[in-house]
Amino acid sequence: MKSHHTLDARGLLCPEPVMLLHTAVRKIAADEVLKLLATDASTQRDIPKFCQFLGYELIEHRRHNGEHTFWIRKTLSSD
Repeated sequence: MKSHHTLDARGLLCPEPVMLLHTAVRKIAADEVLKLLATDASTQRDIPKFCQFLGYELIEHRRHNGEHTFWIRKTLSSD
């Protein structure tokens, strides 16, 4: 899946991936997609809640060999 930006949070533990995501998504333009890489298992719960709460679109989440990849779109309404 295509993304405009990548945030590598592998090896970081909660709440660091969410904190970094919050900072990164504020810097991108509306309708752009950010790919988040993470290894902390709690991200599979935290990232969807984060997106829902702040109005971002969680396009997809994949898990492979203990690594999570999320594609998140900054929507026009989340500015």
